[in-house]
Amino acid sequence: MTTQKFSKGEAIHFGWETMKTNLGFFIGLLIVAGLINSIPAIITGLLEKDAPILSIIISIASLVLSMVIEMGLIRIAIRFCDNEKSEFSYLFSCFSLFFKYLFGLILYVLIVLGGMILLIIPGIIWGIKFQFFSYFIIDKGLGPIEALKRSSAITKGAKWDLFLFGLLVILINLLGLLCLFIGLFAALPTTMVAAAFVYRKLQSSAEISQLPGEK
Repeated sequence: MTTQKFSKGEAIHFGWETMKTNLGFFIGLLIVAGLINSIPAIITGLLEKDAPILSIIISIASLVLSMVIEMGLIRIAIRFCDNEKSEFSYLFSCFSLFFKYLFGLILYVLIVLGGMILLIIPGIIWGIKFQFFSYFIIDKGLGPIEALKRSSAITKGAKWDLFLFGLLVILINLLGLLCLFIGLFAALPTTMVAAAFVYRKLQSSAEISQLPGEK
């Protein structure tokens, strides 16, 4: 008999309460992250005709920075799940993990695309199976291959719940988008922390199952 490894309602509730308690921090965090991601795009647009090479260099640097910020957001969410304080500086705390994350992301995308070619459904399953690779890289400093393996291990027996949780996350963010974008300041932190909460729950469940005497 399979047991539920995490509660979707508990994850969303934890994310919601964390967002409410730290609303000011999250609003500032999203504004800073948004500005950092958008300003280089504006600059490259202005330079595209007169200085195309410089525009390309800025675009590449912007892509790297946006990926680092994405990793930083995951680290911040994990810290909230661990009841640890977070600061804006954590947005830039994952530069040393960039290449691990990049190679892991490339492998993840190739795996999912390969599954999509095989009549779509395998792509969805593999996308769910390996979705926490980035969390293991950021949280544990693992290499991309090991991170993918660990994600595969903790999602065993939980793929259907993870699929439904993913739909719930999409719905919450869409509702936030429909509220004149303002709702995203509540929706994005809620779902971001909720996803980290699920990661921690699955990780804890996998560790318990590996204890001596556990099957």
